[in-house]
Amino acid sequence: MTDEIIARKVGQLGRITLNRPKALNALTLDMVHAMIDALQAWKNDDDVQAVLVDAEGEKGFCAGGDILMLHNSGKAGGEEAWRFWHDEYQLNTLIQSYPKPYIALIDGITMGGGVGISVHGSHRVAGDRTTFAMPETGIGFHPDVGGAYFLPRLPGEIGMWMGLTGARLKAPDCVATGLATHYCPSSQTAALIEALEGADLTSDEDRLEVILEAHSGDPGSSELALVRGLIDAAFAGDDVSEMMSRMTEAGDAWSAKQVKIMGTKSPTAMVLTAKCLRRGADLSFEDVMRQDLRVSMRCLEGTDFYEGVRAVIIDKDNAPNWSPADIGDVDAEALDAYFEPLPDDKEQTFLGE
Repeated sequence: MTDEIIARKVGQLGRITLNRPKALNALTLDMVHAMIDALQAWKNDDDVQAVLVDAEGEKGFCAGGDILMLHNSGKAGGEEAWRFWHDEYQLNTLIQSYPKPYIALIDGITMGGGVGISVHGSHRVAGDRTTFAMPETGIGFHPDVGGAYFLPRLPGEIGMWMGLTGARLKAPDCVATGLATHYCPSSQTAALIEALEGADLTSDEDRLEVILEAHSGDPGSSELALVRGLIDAAFAGDDVSEMMSRMTEAGDAWSAKQVKIMGTKSPTAMVLTAKCLRRGADLSFEDVMRQDLRVSMRCLEGTDFYEGVRAVIIDKDNAPNWSPADIGDVDAEALDAYFEPLPDDKEQTFLGE
C-alpha cells in the first residue's frame, strides 16, 4: 500500500483521501492501484453503503496524472506510460460502473486525471474552490480518462468548447452543466463529511440525498447561459479550422478570446480531440476507454506531447513550438491511424476480463 492514498472505513462509508497535497494530489500508479484495491474490496462489503472521495490540502482535489513520468516514459519506449494509462482507465471504468454511491468532493483544482476519478461517479459535489477543466490540448494531448464519453454528452457544444480550449469552470458552471450533481460551500464540507460518516444510509433510500441537500447552498448563477448560443454556433461540426474561422468572422469579444486561446494550443491535438469527441458520442464507456488508450499511446509517437510538456512543465517558458504550427497544415486523415487497435497485448482490458 501507499501513503499517497488513505483508505479506511468510517461508519457506513468507504473513505478515500488523496494524500499528495504538495503535488495537488496528482495521480501516481501507486495511487491508482490503491484506489482499485479499496473499491474492489468494498464492492461486496455490506458494511460499506457508499464511497466518499476527498483530498488533502485546500488547493487541489486532483490536478491530473504524473505528466513528467509519462513524458519520460514515452521517450524511453512507453512501457511505464502504457501501464499507467491502462490501469488508470481500468479505475475510471470501475468508478463508472460502481454499484454503490460514489461521492467525490471536487472542492479544488479538478483536472485531467482528477476528472477521471470524479465525473464518472454517481455524485460530484462542487465547492467554492472548484476549478474543473480538461486542459490537455495545451500540452499536445487529448482529453483522456473518458473525456470523449462525458464531454460529447454535455448540453450542446459545451463539451467541444471545453475539450478544445481547456476552459476552466467554477462551481456555478459545473452545476449548470451537470458536471457537478451538488454544491456544498467550502465552509460546510467538514460538516457534510461528519454527517455522512454518522449516517445510517440503510434507513432510507433517500438518506444520502437528504444529507447532501442539507449541506448545499446557492452556488451563484452560471455565466454559460449568456454565451451558450455562441458556443453552440462556434463549435458545431467536425472541422476545427472552420470553427476558428467562424469565430474570427463573428467579431465579438467572446469569440475573439476563444480564437486567441486556441491559438496557443497544439493544432494537432485540437484536430485529434475533435475526432475523439465526435467518435465518443456514439461509443459505450468501455469502448471510449479502449479508444483513449490507443490515442494516448499514439500521442507518444508524435512530437507535440513532448514539446507541450517541455514548455509547460520542464522549462516552464509556455512557448511551445508546435509541429505543424498552423491548424490548416494538420493532416486530419493521417490522425485516423491513432484510433487503430494496439497490439493484442497492449489493448485495454478491464477488471474481470
